Amino acid sequence: MTYTMEIAGLKRDLPICKVTDDLYIGAFICFGDQEITVACAREMLKLVPADSYDYIFTAEAKSIPLIHEMARQSGATKYFIARKGPKVYMPDPLSVEDESITTVGTQKLFLGRDDADLICGKRILIMDDVISTGGSLLAMEALVKAAGGTVAGKIAVLAEGAAKDRDDIKFLAPLPLFNADGTPKA
Repeated sequence: MTYTMEIAGLKRDLPICKVTDDLYIGAFICFGDQEITVACAREMLKLVPADSYDYIFTAEAKSIPLIHEMARQSGATKYFIARKGPKVYMPDPLSVEDESITTVGTQKLFLGRDDADLICGKRILIMDDVISTGGSLLAMEALVKAAGGTVAGKIAVLAEGAAKDRDDIKFLAPLPLFNADGTPKA
């Protein structure tokens, strides 16, 4: 089963994937799709004025191609990625818990002290590919605050389910949640 929708002016068929017995999602994956990555980055940059933030920040992994393309298109020389595990090259990492609809259980997000020092005192634009429950957003916000930065805005390609009704995020298109038979939930 798939759900066909237009995203950033392009038509895509999203596979319908089971999360629980009564909850299914349309999987938006930009990995390997250069056309949608470039188009979404271009349209996401239009959502916020370039002078309203200093850096863009996301969590690994599906948003990495998007943040890279946003940086390339905007001329930014630096962006930040919260990692799902501590790395040996991360000095004194900060960490927060993250609960995401697409990840089983609780995970942590990490940011090295070197990146945290660059974020300190800066306006940070948080971006994600899909915002659903908002768990990943909360974790990214907590990392920005722990680093001493200020969240300047939150953007996403898609707002899934009730996230489309939030007034604290900007997004390109709404994405419904689905029933087991592939029909959108009301």
